[in-house]
Amino acid sequence: MDFRLEGPVLEGARVRLEPLGHHHARDLAEAAEESREAYTFTWVPTAAEVGGYIDAQLARAAAGRLAPYAQVSVASGRAVGATAYWEPRLWPGGDRLCAVEIGFTWLGRSALGTGLNTEAKYLLFRHAFETWEVARVDLKTDARNRRSRAALEKVGARFEGVLRNWSQSWAPGESGRLRDSAMFSVIAEEWPECRTHLKALLRTPARAASGDRAPGGGTA
Repeated sequence: MDFRLEGPVLEGARVRLEPLGHHHARDLAEAAEESREAYTFTWVPTAAEVGGYIDAQLARAAAGRLAPYAQVSVASGRAVGATAYWEPRLWPGGDRLCAVEIGFTWLGRSALGTGLNTEAKYLLFRHAFETWEVARVDLKTDARNRRSRAALEKVGARFEGVLRNWSQSWAPGESGRLRDSAMFSVIAEEWPECRTHLKALLRTPARAASGDRAPGGGTA
């Protein structure tokens, strides 16, 4: 039986991660247009592109290789960004996850500094390590994206190095080019310490959660 990557609803105090659907389109269109100044290295759809963006993510999901989410603010009930599990790697036998990546992450400007990104990472890590029992969670970002790299380190991911010409560039004007990717991870042995660290961050006032500063943290 072929493995399919499927993510359930993940509920926190600040954010609810809901499987992405077209009913999130209007909210995501508004979130994406709040301010686009910070999307230097991250592809975030414009309002006009949101429908096609959702179609593309659902097509990847139908292939069983991606579990896309809308990040929904619990306070407002509105979708304020997106994220995903993707690139699953299986143990020999092909029926159980060994590792998975968290990527395709972005937030609207007003959601930055609210603790949503920190809690979203906590929920995604917790499900991956405690339910799927993965050995590793991968994260990567454009090597030039200092804010995203700082945000990944802030939530407890460890920097592993830069792979040159590794991924498609999402930077404006770089269509068809490759970028250097900064690689991060959390492994199962580190998860207890990372979990304690994230819980401590989530007990701080929301605007102090500097792990939320990068709208493209951990993107594909």
